[in-house]
Amino acid sequence: MNRNKQTEILGGVFTVIILILLVFLSNIEIDKLSYLESVASSIINPIQRIGADIKNKIQGNSAYFSEMDSIIAENESLRKRNSELETELRELEKIKADNTTLQEYMNLSQKYASYNTIPAYVISKDVSNYSSTLVLNVGSADGIREKMTVIADKGLVGHVISVSEKTCKVQVIIDAASTVSCTISTTQESIICKGTLENDQILRASYIPTGAELIQGDSVYTSGVGGIYPKGIIIGTIKEIITTSNITDRYAIVEPAVDFSKIDTVLIIND
Repeated sequence: MNRNKQTEILGGVFTVIILILLVFLSNIEIDKLSYLESVASSIINPIQRIGADIKNKIQGNSAYFSEMDSIIAENESLRKRNSELETELRELEKIKADNTTLQEYMNLSQKYASYNTIPAYVISKDVSNYSSTLVLNVGSADGIREKMTVIADKGLVGHVISVSEKTCKVQVIIDAASTVSCTISTTQESIICKGTLENDQILRASYIPTGAELIQGDSVYTSGVGGIYPKGIIIGTIKEIITTSNITDRYAIVEPAVDFSKIDTVLIIND
């Protein structure tokens, strides 16, 4: 039974009660009428007020539940739209990331146009004081071979040390086991740069000729000696020169041009 039907029944009951009272009062003597009217009023008025309160409450609850149904439906619609917007946002972010990667590849290809290169991006990093390697998303199926040189926008990254069909591992120049033959830009002197166990953010330049004059801020490039790295790729800059009592033991601290903690896209030289 719905709420409107309940309201009609209650109204009918109250009407019958009032009619009965009126018939009863019509058969009463006039002098007793005022007293009975007073009694009837004292009985009927509270009943009428209760009936009106019940009716209003029922009608009010009906409107309330109707409004709640509307709110629930609206909230469900908003949740669905919010989910759709979140999906669209993720798709846009992916497109934006893909465009950024493509732009980085284009910039790299233009910068190193003299090389035949294969683009790749980093899918895993292991950069620590003891081991510094990257895993790239290209492998033998893409023409990757061991000892290929890997470069980034800022300079030399390292070289390929192992290859699978779909991926390859790169030993970066800050690895403690890495050794790169280098040239100082201002003097063209040859030095050797190695990674260190103490700090995975720097290189140590040693085997410096006794007559070489090192200058803080000098650029360091690959020399082309050693059979792995082509000549002329920037490695970094001399940050500090450490002198010792024996000039043959002096060394320099080289700051790599590449920030290995932020590297994402690279090129593999295929020459």
